[in-house]
Amino acid sequence: MSENRAEILAGAVVLAVAVGFLVWAGRGEGLTGTAGTYPLHASFRSVEGVSVGTDVRMAGVKIGAVTAIRLDPKTFFADTTIAVDQGIELPDDSAILVSAEGLLGGSFIEIMPGGSLDNLAPGDEILDTQGAVSVLSLMMKFAGGGSEGETSTATSGSTE
Repeated sequence: MSENRAEILAGAVVLAVAVGFLVWAGRGEGLTGTAGTYPLHASFRSVEGVSVGTDVRMAGVKIGAVTAIRLDPKTFFADTTIAVDQGIELPDDSAILVSAEGLLGGSFIEIMPGGSLDNLAPGDEILDTQGAVSVLSLMMKFAGGGSEGETSTATSGSTE
């Protein structure tokens, strides 16, 4: 009889851990509800490194998460929906940008508040956007040692 109780107890512990893991995984992928938030929209040229569930931060503090990303077939921009915590009122001239945590760190969405007296309402669009900057392309420009105009004059001078 005691073996039966031990099996039931072990099964209950495994089930509780599995449910806890599913709740944790669901929060990370934006599967749980977004109670206490309101939606805002923004269109980016590039959202490289950003996915659904990515943090939205202001002054380094998480204030929301990305809830949807889709490609606009007319503009070829990434239309993004974010959920911002209730109680955080953003001026309507705020800027939104894709930032990196470091050279090799992950990406997140950063909101830079503006100075307007009018605030964004739920469902409004943030117009001032800046997409992701490709670290690889920056490194290639740096490794190139200058602009193409400088290299073409150097090569044309050596043929004379």
